[in-house]
Amino acid sequence: MRNVLKLVAIVLLFQSFQCEDQINEKTRNEYIEELKRDKQIIKDYIASFPCDALIGCNTIAFGSKPCGGPWEYLVFSNAVDLDYLTRKVTDYNLLESAYNSEFTIVSDCAVVNPPTNIGCVNGVCAIIP
Repeated sequence: MRNVLKLVAIVLLFQSFQCEDQINEKTRNEYIEELKRDKQIIKDYIASFPCDALIGCNTIAFGSKPCGGPWEYLVFSNAVDLDYLTRKVTDYNLLESAYNSEFTIVSDCAVVNPPTNIGCVNGVCAIIP
């Protein structure tokens, strides 16, 4: 019986020293600030590349609506590093999706289609109405 008590005491002692992983959950404001910062980085990156008739323009789905799909499409010059832009936008979209899930964000479920007419206007890629 004495050995059993010693064993129980040892087990309890070891359990008291176990470390639990701290869960660093982001606050709503931390998500919002990170999303704002990342969005500005992406938009500044896109704006740093001019276009012309030879280079052309393209679009990329941006954001993550709670119902699914993007909030908008960004128009960019084909002169960008597409791998870098795609990686940054994918990271942004995943972060916004996590934010939507974490805080049960709701939105309209309207489908946002890519623009049908884009082009280079005064050296800047734009949606042409």
